[in-house]
Amino acid sequence: MTSDTPAPELLIEVDGHAATEADLALRALNSYGHFTAMQIRGGRVRGLALHLARLDSASRELFDTGLDGERVRALLRHALGDVGDASARVYVHAGPAGGEPTLMVTVRPPAIESGKAQSLMSVPYARPVAHIKHLGGFGQTHYGALAERAGHDSALLTGPDGVVLEGAIANIGFWDGDSVVWPEGPVLTGISMALIEPRLAAAGLRSVRRRINLAELPEYRAAFVTNSRGVAPVRRIDDVEFSGDEAVARTVTAVYEAVEWDSL
Repeated sequence: MTSDTPAPELLIEVDGHAATEADLALRALNSYGHFTAMQIRGGRVRGLALHLARLDSASRELFDTGLDGERVRALLRHALGDVGDASARVYVHAGPAGGEPTLMVTVRPPAIESGKAQSLMSVPYARPVAHIKHLGGFGQTHYGALAERAGHDSALLTGPDGVVLEGAIANIGFWDGDSVVWPEGPVLTGISMALIEPRLAAAGLRSVRRRINLAELPEYRAAFVTNSRGVAPVRRIDDVEFSGDEAVARTVTAVYEAVEWDSL
């Protein structure tokens, strides 16, 4: 049962109890794991089944054991208590030999999307094991910080020969005047992207995946990023300015906002 209780600045629980110093020390020294991040409103989240499937799949790949979705839901509900609106994360580490993975849940105040158009700086970095939302993202943090120091909002990760991959903490899509184009390559298919991509056709927008190089960016009319906070336009990547397409931007945003919310 949720209420108007505000989210704490930071609450951390491990397997259903308040995190101890030992719990945190173990995780500070062990970055081998994975996580998912979500925005919760009124005790509900968009794409809950996708979050649970992501956690289960990554646990099977990293730890050779699945992760029960009902356990994840119960721990999220416990950590939230009476809080209805929040930013929450579920971190997964290996459990005792042969045992279930151990889960850390964090709860913070909800993130508010400003709607500000983003400026991105391309950087020569591709996430290792990109299909997993894993821990230990030094490269993303490092290049994100460099981008901010250079006056940008975030970094755009690129592979060999300038192939465009993904944002430091987001997926990116482009509009070429005919289709929404998602970069093809080793990337994490984020929950928001996974919710938006299959729904675009019903909204009248063709959607494709194909290889995109930095040199081709001037050919695109608009770009946008998606993550757990929603959809935000991109106004510039390096020296390439996007004129934008308000109708497409409204449609993509509307597609996302129309996604149903699932009860925890």
